[in-house]
Amino acid sequence: MRVGIRVKPGASRTRVGGLHADRLVVAVQARAVEGAATEAALAAVAEACGVRRRAVSLVAGATSRDKVVEVDVPESEESALRARLDVLREGA
Repeated sequence: MRVGIRVKPGASRTRVGGLHADRLVVAVQARAVEGAATEAALAAVAEACGVRRRAVSLVAGATSRDKVVEVDVPESEESALRARLDVLREGA
């Protein structure tokens, strides 16, 4: 499942939740240097979705704050993932 995210590097703490335009906000402590913020964002998305880090991959936006990630889950778990993402988008 593909998910649009908005990365906010240099945050005081890492958190996933809320919306920026139509993208899920992922605030990370890492700075946007040499891909550190992107890697931290992928790890944060994996944790928030309850999947292993290797199940989350970058599809687009390597050097942008707006990114598209792929969360690889079995088809039987997609509805649960959609529900979790809806809760995160509401800012929980």
